[in-house]
Amino acid sequence: MVETRKLAAVLAADVVGFSRMAGADEDRTLARLRALRSDLIDPTIAVHNGRMVKRTGDGAIVEFRSVVEAVRCGIEIQSSMVERNTGLPPERRIEFRIGIHLGDVVEESDGDLMGDGVNIAARLEGVAQPGAICLSEDAYRQVKSRLELAISDLGETRLKNIAEPMRVYSLQAGGVVVHRPAANGVPATGELALPDKPSIAVLPFQNMSGDPEQEYFADGVVEDIITALSRFRQLFVIARNSSFIYKGRAVDIKQVSRELGVRYVLEGSVRKAPNRIRITAQLIDATTAAHLWAERFDGGIEDVFELQDLVTARVVGEIAPKLEQAEIERAKHKPTESLDAYDHYMQGRENLNRGSRESTEAALCNFTRAIEMDGDFASAHAMAAWCYLWRKVNGWMVDRILEVAEGTRLARHALELGDDDALVLTRAGHALSHFVRDNDLGIALTDRALRLNPNLASACFLGGFLRVWNGDPESAKGYFDRAMRLSPFDPEMYRMQAGLAMAHLFGERFDEATALAEQVFRHLPSFLIAIGIIAAGHALAGRKTESGRAMSQLRNLDPALRLSNLADWLPIRRQTDFAMFADGLRKAGLPE
Repeated sequence: MVETRKLAAVLAADVVGFSRMAGADEDRTLARLRALRSDLIDPTIAVHNGRMVKRTGDGAIVEFRSVVEAVRCGIEIQSSMVERNTGLPPERRIEFRIGIHLGDVVEESDGDLMGDGVNIAARLEGVAQPGAICLSEDAYRQVKSRLELAISDLGETRLKNIAEPMRVYSLQAGGVVVHRPAANGVPATGELALPDKPSIAVLPFQNMSGDPEQEYFADGVVEDIITALSRFRQLFVIARNSSFIYKGRAVDIKQVSRELGVRYVLEGSVRKAPNRIRITAQLIDATTAAHLWAERFDGGIEDVFELQDLVTARVVGEIAPKLEQAEIERAKHKPTESLDAYDHYMQGRENLNRGSRESTEAALCNFTRAIEMDGDFASAHAMAAWCYLWRKVNGWMVDRILEVAEGTRLARHALELGDDDALVLTRAGHALSHFVRDNDLGIALTDRALRLNPNLASACFLGGFLRVWNGDPESAKGYFDRAMRLSPFDPEMYRMQAGLAMAHLFGERFDEATALAEQVFRHLPSFLIAIGIIAAGHALAGRKTESGRAMSQLRNLDPALRLSNLADWLPIRRQTDFAMFADGLRKAGLPE
């Protein structure tokens, strides 16, 4: 066997607690790991020019041309996992440990790597904390002046089966420090100014039920309180996606105030027993850390909606006591009276937030079950339609004609059932803009949603995207700005950045478009729109290598996409915009 010695950057990774997770639910754990490999890990390795040497069960050994590329790849994977794990109970989170070393290796004729370089990377992975990356001193020297990293020096560390202690450095991706994307998608720091109206963030309530599977129920209680508060136009309410970044963390209330730009914070707990429910809540003036009130709300499980209303009314009475009674009554609107339907609906929202093909299919099943239990459940119809939309834009539809027809039916029926519900108007309206290619309708519906609920970040963001598709990318910026202020730490910030990237592309600002789209790709490597922008933008700027690499990824994820069916993919209305996009993709290598 021919062997070659060389210097290589080696990355070793594995899943924390994989045996425990597989023992509890092997089928689901393996399915999630396969999905992560196909839509996150393998694409991210490829974009950083890595080579998969071998898989080791739940782990992998990867070779890179440089330590910088290896570290960038590790950061992107770990940061993406933080987002994908948001809202999941600890026992269901897939977390990776990563070790990176620069050292001497032996490459065998079949491409396998052996030697100390590989062994040390594997031992570094073994001492890394969940979600962290450990670097050897040799690897650290290569990146310390090239990347802006918050790294902890762990000092001299004894690694298993390695003779001499080694100096080890640890990087916690997506951990304590959160970078807030500014309106242009560039990370910014500093405090957000308080709005000119009472402002509040509702933090995730602690699940006190003793059953981790009830985590989604506690989250659902909080989400409904946020929704009710957000209907008051005299209040400024932080979106759920941003307030939930604090889930599972010990927080400093004053820090929350500074990071989210709010004066008030509501926190609490939920205890669900077979027939009873208890909600405890406390309202804090975060600028002073003064507790304004703390109360306990008890009732039967069938009283959950009434208890949510009591919490909302108590908050409103404290921070905005002069609100009109009509608004208070409107805020009590509930999407369903069926607790079982509500239960499936909240599980669907949890699944859909993960964004993967597998979780989207699970969400569609959840929403369908909710509709079966309550045929008048407008929000469930709208979110089911949204599942079909997400399948369409990511190339996941199996029977496109049938699925588009079903998504259209669900969206239209949702509007018939809930024409006064901001979420329904937003989700169903945006779905219809794709399914029936009526951007004007989608814009009108999202604008109406914002009149009903000016704090609905998704209506701002989707209203911006619709304006991009409709040929008005400049006015879209204000909608993205508003969405980002309402949800400054949104795990789905990448969608807003994708919208801005498309606006830059249509404005012939190709460098800005590709830079933003590449940020999006690093967060979600399966997002076809971002990959299309990268391919077209680089091609139009004359960068053939970069555009070709992106096109390879695009065609790998959606082999059926062609120039001939491009118009069916996205509802681009202005002919000059469509022609530019098609020209860029043609130059990048998309076949006719």
